[in-house]
Amino acid sequence: MPVQLKTLLPLFILFILAFLIIRHFLVPDSFGQNGHYRAESLEENADHPIFYAGKAVCIECHDDIAALLDSDAHSGLSCEVCHGPGALHADDFEIKLEKPGTREFCGSCHQIHPARRIEVINQVDIKEHHLERKNCIDCHNPHAVWDLKE
Repeated sequence: MPVQLKTLLPLFILFILAFLIIRHFLVPDSFGQNGHYRAESLEENADHPIFYAGKAVCIECHDDIAALLDSDAHSGLSCEVCHGPGALHADDFEIKLEKPGTREFCGSCHQIHPARRIEVINQVDIKEHHLERKNCIDCHNPHAVWDLKE
């Protein structure tokens, strides 16, 4: 047996043993019971509070906006994509939701980006597009994008 192997083999065995000992203490007991994940994670995730209400809950009160949205490019999006979590607002309408419309917010989806398909997401150069206007919603109604304010 070469001298290098006599030196490396014990180090390799020591490394494997250290790995197995550390793994024993780091991997939870429920790992692998129901597949390749932690079985306890199902209960832990179910115990988290609900923040999102869903588009159907929004439509119950805001059917007029939903009607505008049906014929719009944003019709496939949930209201909460732009307005944030709505479960608290659904329980108490006094709690206000975000009313975004700034260049930065709209630009997170609509800024020119080579990885996005132009056919799917309308893209504009946020830095150059109508600089005299501060916010996108000054001209564009996000609930009916094709209705432009004059």
